[in-house]
Amino acid sequence: MPSLDRHDNIFVLDLGDGENRFHPDWLTAVGAALDEVEKAEGPRALVTAATGKFYSNGLDLDWLFAHLDQHEDYVVSVHELFARMISLPVVTVAALQGHTFAAGAMFSLAHDFRVMRADRGFWSLPEADINIPFTSGMSALIQSRLAPQTAHEAMLTARRYGGIDAAAAGIVDRSVGEDVVRSAAIEIAQAQVNKAGDTLGTIKSRMYAPVMAALRNTTQPLG
Repeated sequence: MPSLDRHDNIFVLDLGDGENRFHPDWLTAVGAALDEVEKAEGPRALVTAATGKFYSNGLDLDWLFAHLDQHEDYVVSVHELFARMISLPVVTVAALQGHTFAAGAMFSLAHDFRVMRADRGFWSLPEADINIPFTSGMSALIQSRLAPQTAHEAMLTARRYGGIDAAAAGIVDRSVGEDVVRSAAIEIAQAQVNKAGDTLGTIKSRMYAPVMAALRNTTQPLG
């Protein structure tokens, strides 16, 4: 399960050491961590990271297929996580040490910056291969954070980008060695801790107002 630690001005939210799929309990834990970050005072920034092979494998499809009666509420909760992250009033950095797929990749895009391991692991939007279309809110998020040609390729071809290719495509800001993924993310975050506060939150909310509206106003099903 996710856990939150604070190191001076940097909050580090570790998403877990498994596939870190978006189980409802996982979503609740992440939301509680974001509450703590948002309510804190003074200079601060947030790094999200994980331990092991995966940063996040996205939606918990096993849980979803076993609880189809809760499908709509589940999608709304995932959309809300994306909307909240993209407008959080602190600078956010995702440290991608492992595979970052599907909704996990979208979650990374909702951060302000991304650092990815160069030698192993992939970033991918595999929805075209697994026959799950993007909701309008998801499409809006992806297209707001990636260059048009990159979004087109990533969404239509389900390409798997390694760290070097992801940096070249502008998906991530840095591609670094395995042993410095988290420290590089903390370095980026540390340089921006004084930005935290209402003004930053307002800038983000206005910058991404159409994305947030799409995420919060749609109840489109997956499929």
